[in-house]
Amino acid sequence: MRDRSQNQKPLQRGGSLSIEVIQAVQALKCAKRDESSLEREFESKVRCLLKLDMITVLQQLLNQNECLLALKVFDDVRKEYWYKPQVSLYAEIIRVLGSNGLFEQVHLLKNETGLELETESFNALLRSLIDFDMTGPAMECFQLIKTSGCEPKKSSFRILIKGLESKGELDISVTVKLNAQKYFGESLEFLEEEEDMIVGYNYS
Repeated sequence: MRDRSQNQKPLQRGGSLSIEVIQAVQALKCAKRDESSLEREFESKVRCLLKLDMITVLQQLLNQNECLLALKVFDDVRKEYWYKPQVSLYAEIIRVLGSNGLFEQVHLLKNETGLELETESFNALLRSLIDFDMTGPAMECFQLIKTSGCEPKKSSFRILIKGLESKGELDISVTVKLNAQKYFGESLEFLEEEEDMIVGYNYS
């Protein structure tokens, strides 16, 4: 069996995407309206790709708003032995799904284990959920970081509280503020601080 995790070639050659990535993306887009053709293209163009090329195909489909194709590639990626869940990738997928109105598809964190809860990426996920009025999933994600044994950061509390208030969820916001006081004391001056900048994800 070929070890697809040992991909040392660059994602881009001479400033352009690899031919394998280009062919895979084009083939999937052409076949997306026919399930049997789509499955054939997946088998011949995607499942044989090396790790980094698979991720690049996923990124390209997200960039082109090919949401359902991106989800299909993502489902395949999750089955690979080298796959390690990353919140930053979820945040990007949810952002694209939300911007295309595919809210029913936002169930990506369900039953997922081993998530790498890095603060910057987690904050990006919170922003994506709140931006698309998904305050319920945002609260579920916030609980996730606490049950994982990590302490929420001030920036995460700030994003959640400000987001809830902007959506009119004042009762929930009060509850979160009380929770923040348990971590940081009575003063919540940090809520007025400027939000940290969010950078793109890296799944290499």
